[in-house]
Amino acid sequence: MTTRRDLLAGAAALGAAAVVPKLATAATAAKPTGEAAKMYAMFDRFMAQAFRRSPELATSLGIDKGDLAWTKYELSDFSLTANAESKAINAGQLAELRTLDRKQLSGMDAVNYDTVEFTLDVQDEGSRKFQYGGVGAGAPYVVSQLTGAYQQMPDFLDTQHVIEAKGDADAYMARMEAFARLLDQEAEVARHDVALGVTPPDFVLDKALTQLKSFLAYTPDKAPMVASLLRRTKEKNIAGDWAAQAEGLYAEKVRPALARQAALLESLRPKAVHDAGVWRLPDGEDYYRVSLRQYTTANITPDEVHAMGLELVKSLGAQADVLMRKAGYAKGSVGERYRAMAKDPKQLYPNTDAGKEQLLKALNDKVKVVQAKLPGYFGQLPKAPLEIRRVPKAIEAGAPGGYYYSPSLDGKRPGIYWINLRDTAENPAWSLPTLTYHEGIPGHHLQLSLNNEAGDLPLIRKVIGFSGYSEGWALYAENLAVEMGMYDHDVLGHIGMIHDAMFRAVRLVVDSGMHHKRWSREQAVKYMVDNIGDNEATAVTEIERYCVWPGQASSYMVGKITWLNARERAKKALGPKFDIKKFHDAGLLAGGVPLTVLDRVIDDYVASTRKA
Repeated sequence: MTTRRDLLAGAAALGAAAVVPKLATAATAAKPTGEAAKMYAMFDRFMAQAFRRSPELATSLGIDKGDLAWTKYELSDFSLTANAESKAINAGQLAELRTLDRKQLSGMDAVNYDTVEFTLDVQDEGSRKFQYGGVGAGAPYVVSQLTGAYQQMPDFLDTQHVIEAKGDADAYMARMEAFARLLDQEAEVARHDVALGVTPPDFVLDKALTQLKSFLAYTPDKAPMVASLLRRTKEKNIAGDWAAQAEGLYAEKVRPALARQAALLESLRPKAVHDAGVWRLPDGEDYYRVSLRQYTTANITPDEVHAMGLELVKSLGAQADVLMRKAGYAKGSVGERYRAMAKDPKQLYPNTDAGKEQLLKALNDKVKVVQAKLPGYFGQLPKAPLEIRRVPKAIEAGAPGGYYYSPSLDGKRPGIYWINLRDTAENPAWSLPTLTYHEGIPGHHLQLSLNNEAGDLPLIRKVIGFSGYSEGWALYAENLAVEMGMYDHDVLGHIGMIHDAMFRAVRLVVDSGMHHKRWSREQAVKYMVDNIGDNEATAVTEIERYCVWPGQASSYMVGKITWLNARERAKKALGPKFDIKKFHDAGLLAGGVPLTVLDRVIDDYVASTRKA
C-alpha cells in the first residue's frame, strides 16, 4: 500500500501565483510546440496552484526550498469554503485542458494528456455528485481510524518536514499551530456531513477514538509532535528554548483541538449504526461506483469485481493446496492450514523489542538478495535507497500491516517501507518475504523511485498516483519474485506468496460485498478468516480499512491482472522479440497512469518494437 493519494484532491488551486521549480516542465528531447507546448504550460500553472492549495505537497516531494520555501510554514485549508473552491478549480482546470486538440498529441505527450485528463475528470465526477467527504469520492468519512489530520500530520511532520536550521524549526512550530486549525476545520466538515446523513459506523468511531485518546493521554512534553521537534533541534544543535515554545503551543492550541475532535466523535457514537457499506449513504450505490473507478482506474463494475474475486479465491486456493501438501500440510481446508502455519511457534518472532529487531534484520537481508537479481529483469534501476522502519506506536492500532513512502525528489529522503509490529504474531516468518517484495523491491520502491527519477516526466505526473497502477505493480512484483527464483528453496515463503494473492482476491469479494451487496462487517470478516486463515484481529483491521476507503481494496488485484494481461499480450505479439527488461522499462518509465492508459502504453511499446 502507498500513502500518496491517487488524485490531486485538494491540490486543485486558486489562481494566486506560485513559482514552479524548473523540473516541473517536461524535459523532452525536443522543445514541445503547438498543442503540446500549451499543455505543458497548463501543467505548470496547475502545479503552481497545487502548491498554493496544498503547501505540504512541496515538503513531501522534498522541494520546499528556494522559491517554494514559503510552503514549509503552511498547511492546507480544509474548510468548507476551501473545499468548494477546490471543486470549482478542478472543474475549471478540466475545462481548460479539454480546449486542447487531443488528436494533435502523440507518444508521451498523449500519455501525459490522458493521465491528467482522467485525474481531473474522475475528481470532477465525485465533486459534482457528492457533497460529503471533503473533495471527490473514495473516502466518505473526514475523520476515521485512517483518515484525518490527527492520524496523518504528526507522522508527516516527523518523517517529511526536514529540520536542519532554526528556520526549519520555526516552520515546524508554524505548522503545529496550523495543525490545530486543520483539526477544527475537519470537525466543521464532519458536522456538515453528519447533517447530510453521513456518520461513520460505530466500529470506525471506536477505533478513531482509541487513537485520538492515545494522543490525548500524552502530557505536552511527551507528545510525539513535541518530542520530534526537541529531538531533532538537539541533534542539529539549534539554539533556542524549543521545549517551552513547543510544549506551550501544544498545550494551548493542539491538545484542545484534539480534545474537541474527540468530543465530536463521542457525541456521534450513540446514534451511529453498525452497517459497514457506503450503500447506506446519500447516493451510496453511485458513490461506490465512482470510488471504484477512482481507485482501480479501470472500466469494471461492482458485480464484475465480485465475480472476479470469487473465481480467483477458488483458483488460488487450489494452487495453495498443492504447495501445502508438498510442505506436509494436508489436513483441513486451505484456510485452516494457513491458520495452523500462522500459529507454528517456529514461524513466529518473539514479541519483544529484540525479536522485532531480528525481524527487521531478516527483511533487510531479503532486500539485499533480490536487489542483486534486478539487472536481469530491468533495464533501468532506481538510485534512491530503501529503509525499513517500524510503524510509529501511536498509530499502529489502526494502521495497515505495511505501507510505503516514496523518496523525495531531491534525493535526500530515502524510500521508506513501514511495517506494523504491534504484535509479531501477525507477521509469521513465511508471510514476510512477499510483504517485502510488495512494499520494497521489486514493488513500490522500485516503481515509485523510477517514477520520481524519470527526467522526461512533468512534475504533475510525478505528483499524481494511481492505486490500480502502483498497487497492481506491487502485486505483479510479488508474482515476479517467484520468476526471479526467490522461492526456489523456500516452499513456505511460496505458500505465503499464494496467501497474499488470495488475500487480494478476498479483498475483491469483501469490498464489493460490503459496499455493493450489503454484507455486514462480520460477514466480511468471516469470509476473510475462513478463506485465508488470518486471525480475527488482523481481519478486523483490514475489513474496517475497506469500510472507510471504498474501492481501494479492489485496485490491487484489478491492477495485477491488467499488468499480467499486458505482458501476455506483448509476448504473444512480439514472440522472440519480447524482452522482459524492455517490457518493464516501457511500463515503468512512462510513470504512473490509469490502467486504461497503461494498455495504450504497452500497445505503443509493441508497435515500436515491431518496427525496430
